[in-house]
Amino acid sequence: MVISSIADGITRTVEGIGDSVSGAFFEPVIRLGVTGLARSGKTVFITSLVANLMDRGRMPQLVAAADGRIVAAFLQPQPDDTVPRFDYEAHYAALTADQPRWPDSTRAVSELRLSLRVQPTGLLGGLQGPRTVHLDIVDYPGEWLLDLALLDKDYAQWSAEVLARIDTRPQAADFLLQARATDGTAPHDEPTARALADSFTSYLHAARGAGFYDCTPGRFLLPGDLAGSPAITFAPLPNGGDAPRRSLAREMARRFEAYKREVVKPFFRDHFSRIDRQVVLVDALGAINAGPKAVEDMRLAMADILSAFRPGRNAFLSQLLLGKRVEKILFAATKADHLHHAQHARLTAIMEALTRDARDRADFAGARTQAMAIAALRATTEDTITHDGRALDCVRGTLLDGGKRAAFYPGELPEDPNRLLSPARDGATTWLDADYKIMRFAPARLSLKPGEGPPHIRLDRAAQFLIGDRL
Repeated sequence: MVISSIADGITRTVEGIGDSVSGAFFEPVIRLGVTGLARSGKTVFITSLVANLMDRGRMPQLVAAADGRIVAAFLQPQPDDTVPRFDYEAHYAALTADQPRWPDSTRAVSELRLSLRVQPTGLLGGLQGPRTVHLDIVDYPGEWLLDLALLDKDYAQWSAEVLARIDTRPQAADFLLQARATDGTAPHDEPTARALADSFTSYLHAARGAGFYDCTPGRFLLPGDLAGSPAITFAPLPNGGDAPRRSLAREMARRFEAYKREVVKPFFRDHFSRIDRQVVLVDALGAINAGPKAVEDMRLAMADILSAFRPGRNAFLSQLLLGKRVEKILFAATKADHLHHAQHARLTAIMEALTRDARDRADFAGARTQAMAIAALRATTEDTITHDGRALDCVRGTLLDGGKRAAFYPGELPEDPNRLLSPARDGATTWLDADYKIMRFAPARLSLKPGEGPPHIRLDRAAQFLIGDRL
């Protein structure tokens, strides 16, 4: 293990030196990580960002685009031959079809390289020709990022924490009944282990569907080629420590360690450790609609996600990253088009409050952070309707279920975010003085002019924060 960690560190050092030399003397490379939890819109975000960087008519807040210094943008083969390519063309075709549809969601790591020809600024800018800046976009599921917290825990600690956290959740009732009826000190039996793992996996899917965010281990939800393997055939058990050899609990502990060693560590070594800038997409409106418990769970998940950007707290990451840190992190509340623009500032304030603890830690570590309300693809238009003699600012769009056009008023977000966060922290089960709703909209049919990318909300500001300084 020690030799392996040293080898990993040496490899990262050599790669880091190579990237630095390449960036300084040849063509700079920006590695942008895009992650988020389920239904946060990662695929749409990447697709719209690439489309709007290639056709920049809707990007006035990206300074290099507004100044006309981006001469060209084009896709190139990605540099990592063993990583699947992000299928930009298929996703863009889905969004721009005569009957547009949302593309499939992220289920594994993928990558895309977009190269930009940029005219330099400064005194020598007029004497130099355009240079090429490569933007390598790395797409990965947020559930995998949350697995970082497992590296600091053993099986007994993880089991105790999970069982305490899910004790009152109705989605966990069947699994808890099964786990408490199981004797972890009994000899290991594979059908019992499989039944427990399947029941725990069913709980994780139900919890994610109910709006909870602490749904780890992430590969239980997105197993890929690990489906059925021992590395994801374990579950938390009461009194998981000090079990005898060849017992069920001892085998569960061994598989938990194998999951960390064979799944979690390689992901951070091969992908996460090379990221320069990071976007964390959050469906804050979905959490608010799900209720106070989901909001509090999301706040804690954001803090856990930020732990991935603080390698000093984990010996493995400290050795692996060797001082390298993500330079900028954007927390983006997606689906801002589900609200009238009059409420966007309130959504941003809620996002800032939700990530306050996490952002303070990142700022302390030297990373610049920002919270923002965005819509990578605008699916609605704004409208004002009168209801019971009161004017309501709404949005109007095509409902995903049924295909009908409808005006929608989600409720009024509070000016003070603490009106949401305080009951969430206090364990309230419902909002006492408000009712927040969300609606699922289909993508609108697009009619794009030459030079225009898909319509969005603040995607240009997000791009300026993330990569503007490198252009």
